[in-house]
Amino acid sequence: MTSEVREKKIKTNGICLNVAEKGDNGGPLVLLLHGFPETWFSWRHQIDFLSRHGYHVVAPDLRGYADSDSPPSQESYTVSHLVADVIGLLDHYGTAQAFVAGHDWGAIIGWTLCLFRPDRVKGFVSLSVPYSPRDPNLKPSDLLKSFGDGLYMTQFQEPGRAEASFAKHGCLTVMKKFLLLTRTDFLVAPPDTEIIDDLEVPSTLPDWITEEEIQVYADKFQKSGFTGPLNYYRAMDQNWEILAPWQGYKIVVPTKFIAGDKDIGNEGAHGTIKYAKGEVFKSIVPNLEVVVIEDGHHFIQQEKPERVSEEILSFFNKLRNTAE
Repeated sequence: MTSEVREKKIKTNGICLNVAEKGDNGGPLVLLLHGFPETWFSWRHQIDFLSRHGYHVVAPDLRGYADSDSPPSQESYTVSHLVADVIGLLDHYGTAQAFVAGHDWGAIIGWTLCLFRPDRVKGFVSLSVPYSPRDPNLKPSDLLKSFGDGLYMTQFQEPGRAEASFAKHGCLTVMKKFLLLTRTDFLVAPPDTEIIDDLEVPSTLPDWITEEEIQVYADKFQKSGFTGPLNYYRAMDQNWEILAPWQGYKIVVPTKFIAGDKDIGNEGAHGTIKYAKGEVFKSIVPNLEVVVIEDGHHFIQQEKPERVSEEILSFFNKLRNTAE
């Protein structure tokens, strides 16, 4: 199945991105954007499924990841860069408008694409990460401080810190610790503890992923390292500055938000699912559907591939039929 995927390098926005694609080139374009710490391979089930249903599916390794270019400066990982990379891909394929799905950081890129260039997106599916409007009075780094030094995003801010803690475990163990997460907190480690040390590796693998599949990720990160992906977090304050002109804007693109009920950050009164089902989210994303998948965790498109694939297909088909 996935062996039929075609991989190639595409020049966009001054760098080269490695992309995996499958399906009829004449079909509607679907762009799948992965998250941290993943590659295009995280969409393997959806690539097969959507291409079988007539879509031309393209899934890049985002900048800094796997076989794509990894600029050395952390200033090269802002949402402006990431959205421009995506626009370059759409231009390469000659597509005025595409369907887009994103998970984790890929969702953030997708939301920002919808904010910057709604004319280029027919419909958007966000997995795990809802749209959060910019707070004009609070930089992300100041918000992170309220969680203390144990928060994973805080630990990711300091260049070299997470890289050094990851290196003590090796890439295969790091991938298992992240991909097999079942925690529902915001990933806060105890005092004087690195988050990667606090995450556990289960004694047995769940049935939705194999040792060989985890090794695919480990091999890519062994070659590329983690600095590029971690630079996304290190550019968060720059993103806050960049997004200032869009203060108060709404997401007008038709959107479906999908998350597992046991995803990261679902604990407490300010959990992700409560926010996603609330009035604030609906007010800033007025053309919105929300789907909560029972017993689903963070890497939902791999853990629940059939359900997620069907949700994406039904949403895109509906928009496609409406347009026709």
